[in-house]
Amino acid sequence: MKDYHINIFYSEEDEGYIADIPDLKHCSAFGETPMEALQELALAKQVWLDSAKAEDKPIPPPTYRPVIYQLKSA
Repeated sequence: MKDYHINIFYSEEDEGYIADIPDLKHCSAFGETPMEALQELALAKQVWLDSAKAEDKPIPPPTYRPVIYQLKSA
C-alpha cells in the first residue's frame, strides 16, 4: 500500500521545521528538528484520519507526487 507523501522544510519565520502531508488538507506539524517535525506529523496524521472517520468525511487516497518523481518515472 502506498502511503502519503510528506514534505519537510525549514521555516525561517518559525525558526524550525514544518512537516506536512499535501493530500490531507491542513495536516501539518512543527518541530525544532526534522525528526521532531516528522514525529509530530505522525500524531497529526492520526488525529486527522480519526476525525475524518468520526465525521464521515472522505479520506483522500495518497496521490500527491512531487514533479521530480514524476519526471523520474517518465
